[in-house]
Amino acid sequence: MLRRLVTFFSDAPSWWRQHIDNDDPTRLLFTSCLLVSVLWLFTRILSLIISKNKYPPLPPGPRGLPLVGNLLSLEPELHAHFATLSRTYGSIFALRLGKKLTLVVTSAAVAREILKDNDVAFANRDVSVAGALSSYGGRDMVWSPYGPEWRMMRKVLVREMLSNTTLDTMYSLRRQEIRKTIGYLHSQVGTPVNIGELMFQTVLNVVTNMLWGGAATGGEEASVAVLFQPVIVEMIHLLGSRNISDLYPALAWLDLQGIGKKMKGCAKRLDVIFDGIIDQRLKMNKLSGTKGDGGKGQDFLQLLLHQKEEGDPKTPLTMIHVKALLMVCCTIRT
Repeated sequence: MLRRLVTFFSDAPSWWRQHIDNDDPTRLLFTSCLLVSVLWLFTRILSLIISKNKYPPLPPGPRGLPLVGNLLSLEPELHAHFATLSRTYGSIFALRLGKKLTLVVTSAAVAREILKDNDVAFANRDVSVAGALSSYGGRDMVWSPYGPEWRMMRKVLVREMLSNTTLDTMYSLRRQEIRKTIGYLHSQVGTPVNIGELMFQTVLNVVTNMLWGGAATGGEEASVAVLFQPVIVEMIHLLGSRNISDLYPALAWLDLQGIGKKMKGCAKRLDVIFDGIIDQRLKMNKLSGTKGDGGKGQDFLQLLLHQKEEGDPKTPLTMIHVKALLMVCCTIRT
């Protein structure tokens, strides 16, 4: 076999010269393949040299299989599995999950250094397919890259919407929903009650009241709740689902599991709900003749609309940001 390979490569130049004056398609194909192979090999070697000099070596980790990496070796109890691996590879090790490189940290000291001391360097993250579709292309505080826009949204969310002062002003809304739940439980004495479903419904009612408490009233409020609940439940489920497209970005356009298609449908339905609530609130503010709450109390939506009008013009809060932050509040509180 070796002799045949040596003979082939030694005869290749003479064979090529023999056909150089002829319009032989075989010679053209051979030459093209040879050039492409040489260029690919040269580019590959050059990229390896550059990456080796530019980036430090990766932490140790278990060897994975081609294409799938370490996916097949993961155990259901991940925390116990990672603890076992840390005894072999140390407090920080690397895993290949499909085409994604993942670094696992099992040391509290290292985690503190990453999340607190060097939080800016580790602030950005890969946006999942479901996350991008649910947040208007990654425009919320969770998926947006670190920068002026992210700092603006963090300021609005933490200082304005989730501050102790704002939450204290909404105490009556939370108290009202809890009293409704207790009253319902009292009326069901002697009959079985699904506590998990009831608690979820209570939390969802509290969230919607805090988001846009005075924007919908009467039958409209009940209609919004009926439309809102199944959409947000399905979106949370899709956000927590394992997606092959996240592990193999080249296959994202195929949407093999249909998660992208389902999330697009949910995002579109939620966007319609947001648009209806926001339009109604803007009409209420216009009728009241002020930019305030129209006598209905400060809820999250009113705070966001106020920040949109009075915010920093250098980094404005757009209507897309308003709806994306409402979505963040929905998922955080639910």
